[in-house]
Amino acid sequence: MEEGEAIMIDKGAYSFSTCWNIKRLTGGRELIEEIRALGFRRVELNYNITQELLETIEPMIERGDIGVSSVHNVFPFVNDKAYDTDSVMLGYDDEGMRRRSVDLLLQSMEYAHRYGAEAVVVHPGEVPFESNIDAELKQLWQAYGPQSPQYRALWERMMERRSALAPRYVQRIAESLEEVCEEAARRGWNAAVGIETRSRCYQIPTLREAAEICGRLQGAPVHLWLDTGHAMMMQRMGLYDAEAELGEIKRFIYGVHIHETLGLSDHWCPYVHSGEERFFDPYLEAIACAKVKVYELKAACLPEDIHKSHRLLTGRLQALESAAG
Repeated sequence: MEEGEAIMIDKGAYSFSTCWNIKRLTGGRELIEEIRALGFRRVELNYNITQELLETIEPMIERGDIGVSSVHNVFPFVNDKAYDTDSVMLGYDDEGMRRRSVDLLLQSMEYAHRYGAEAVVVHPGEVPFESNIDAELKQLWQAYGPQSPQYRALWERMMERRSALAPRYVQRIAESLEEVCEEAARRGWNAAVGIETRSRCYQIPTLREAAEICGRLQGAPVHLWLDTGHAMMMQRMGLYDAEAELGEIKRFIYGVHIHETLGLSDHWCPYVHSGEERFFDPYLEAIACAKVKVYELKAACLPEDIHKSHRLLTGRLQALESAAG
């Protein structure tokens, strides 16, 4: 890469998640080098990073070849569906399983502290269902639309259970996070905990649930991690109105995952893949106020898409700043 080209594509303080190339490359060094070639100085190490990959990634961090903005719980990868990214996690009724979830989050925070990361991204939990009702709803949404009788009937069934049980899981998640933060403080760790808006309608938190949890834990380093694509999907499905609620919850935001959706398909490049000039604009203020800004894109996003999307996004953020100033 020519020196001038490297400057041209430098992404500054923005970070980039390893979810983009984790399934395509087998070596940690190659994985990081490919992200560096896009112009990113920092990465988010996602939950699929294994201990084996860290053997070549850690020396790069120690040398300062790459910075770490954030790590994504559970970190490193744990091959156990009971504690993966789509599980009850910090809200388990079973005390042994809940305790294990707390310990795994503390492990992620230890790695964040070791790498100088600013935050740990957490999928805190969900209201359990016997089957993946979210997948069934998305199939109906795509086949018949969100106003169809088929969709509305199943949606109401889902919401009846979610509304009845969510308060209990929110309470348990908040208690677990309080334990985590007390232990992290005792050990002298200062990375923020970002509870992420989720991609399935039965998962916790909604924006209001996130605000409730953060409000209960005032003084603790627990914040909202806004995933823009997930918020778009949940708005389309009818779980909450993200665009209307962002102003109320903006003060809780610490970090963002930046991506957009095509229908109910997420992790696409903002502005580029939708072809919509204003589609992503309602999320600009939230991105502007976030301390940690991470692109979380799928493998189908090509380097030229990523560069174009970044130019469009930062240009609109600059225009927003100029208009406000």
